Amino acid sequence: MILSPLAVMSVSSLLSFAIKLTLDRNVQCTVNPAMSKTHETVYDFSVALSEHLLPKTSAYHEIWLDKKKVAGGEIADLEPLYGPTYLPRKFKMAVAVPPDNGVDVFTNDVGWIAIVENDKVVGYNVAVGGGMGVTHSNKKTYPRLADVLGFVLPEDALKTAESIMLTQRDNGNRADRKNARLKYTVDAMTVAGFKADVERRMGKPFQPARPFEFTHNTDTYGWQQGHDGQWHFTMFIENGRVEDSPRNQFKSGLKEIASVHKGEFRLTANQHLILSNVSPEDKPEMERLLAKWGLDNVSHTGLRLSSSACVAFPTCGLAMAESERYLPLLVDKVEKIMEDEGLRSDSIVMRMTGCPNGCARPWNAEIAFVGKAPGSYLMMLGGGHKGERLSKPYKAQVTEPEILAILKPMIKRWATERSDGEPFGDWVIRAGIIKETTHGTNFWEGTDAS
Repeated sequence: MILSPLAVMSVSSLLSFAIKLTLDRNVQCTVNPAMSKTHETVYDFSVALSEHLLPKTSAYHEIWLDKKKVAGGEIADLEPLYGPTYLPRKFKMAVAVPPDNGVDVFTNDVGWIAIVENDKVVGYNVAVGGGMGVTHSNKKTYPRLADVLGFVLPEDALKTAESIMLTQRDNGNRADRKNARLKYTVDAMTVAGFKADVERRMGKPFQPARPFEFTHNTDTYGWQQGHDGQWHFTMFIENGRVEDSPRNQFKSGLKEIASVHKGEFRLTANQHLILSNVSPEDKPEMERLLAKWGLDNVSHTGLRLSSSACVAFPTCGLAMAESERYLPLLVDKVEKIMEDEGLRSDSIVMRMTGCPNGCARPWNAEIAFVGKAPGSYLMMLGGGHKGERLSKPYKAQVTEPEILAILKPMIKRWATERSDGEPFGDWVIRAGIIKETTHGTNFWEGTDAS
């Protein structure tokens, strides 16, 4: 996503956005196209994906009031891709550039992993079946990470996206909304069956998946220089909330910066903000303003820099417990435990949501909390540090005193027992504290923490 200080969203843009919420929902990519030619290529591909899957029908442009149409109907009602039934549920895609998995590519319905050789994108590994939403007490629902089907060349990618969408359109569960996402379609058809149907629609098989490696799914903070000499500063905005508070002066600081910044602001998938396309001659002034408002502070603990939360109360009507307003206070206490063990700089991906829809992606975090009631959370452990593994339910309901009582001895053991560089999520599995979740279908296995 891109925010320009001077941009104003037009009515047509709003309509386009509304359409995408209902159909292909959104396409997300590794955020800054100015970092390299590779990132620029991936950004252009993401735009092409989004445009290709936009509907052609005028139905979503129609506005009704008191059973009377007050807008729309100018375009013929023809929908060659989605047909008369559209999709059974939302449909999300993300494009990642290894080794950066900041978009959490495996949590999406469709994930595209750029394969780069000699600084050129030669194609994409395609993963299908990710999704985070769950319903408490309904074990027929579960989080799932995407499976890699294979590799496609750039010229075949749009047809592949279309074929995956059509397979979901024709096979998705329309009888049970809670089992209608693509992840359940993949499991119902089996990965092999889903892949075969997509290949039939593509008119060719996938090539074997090509090697790749992710090293992190958190943001890289501070200044970085792009391929064109422009500078970019990734700032830490806790849980994405731009406000003035006793803790931070984000709103006033960004207002002053926006009044003179000539480039863009870019939002990251981890809720932070990039001051993008700063020229070398403007960099000293941007550094001055960032320092003036404390927006240059990226020396937080590794835990805080890796944490995120959904908005929850009072904004979200689905929330069952606090999240955005509470997680920073919990981090205060957990990071004290880590500092006492000499772990100030060590990263643990810790996430919290106010309900099980999973907007902050808690289901694959190393430590996670999902709201069940005010002050009470489902606690999970063992997710992958790079976004590559689901967590596992540990306790059905915990409050803050219980959270701290559980984590204090656990973090102490991790500090002394871990192997060199072993992430917390890996260690709790090796230490036998939690079983590994190898697939969404065994997420609840061995636990009654629903």
